[in-house]
Amino acid sequence: MFAIIETGGKQVKVEEGQSIFVEKLEVEEGADFTFDKVLFVGGDSVKVGVPTIEGATVTAKVEKHGRGKKINVIKFKRRKNYSRKQGHRQPYTKLTIGKINA
Repeated sequence: MFAIIETGGKQVKVEEGQSIFVEKLEVEEGADFTFDKVLFVGGDSVKVGVPTIEGATVTAKVEKHGRGKKINVIKFKRRKNYSRKQGHRQPYTKLTIGKINA
């Protein structure tokens, strides 16, 4: 059984026992988090939401919080003696999917 959930403006396909990385959530490590925006549930019986499925939830356990790999953002204009360099590290939350309730 799998489900498609929406979190952080993105859609993620999840299965039970899977570890995923999502945009940072304001939840403590070791706590459980419930996703209410379930868009699709597949497996033996298929359910499609319009846009979400009423009463369907996906529970996950928060493993850790962290910051991703550094990305360098460079602006440059030739012959104008203009260049800017800026770094960015996106915060994330690592989750382990527990149960899909459909």
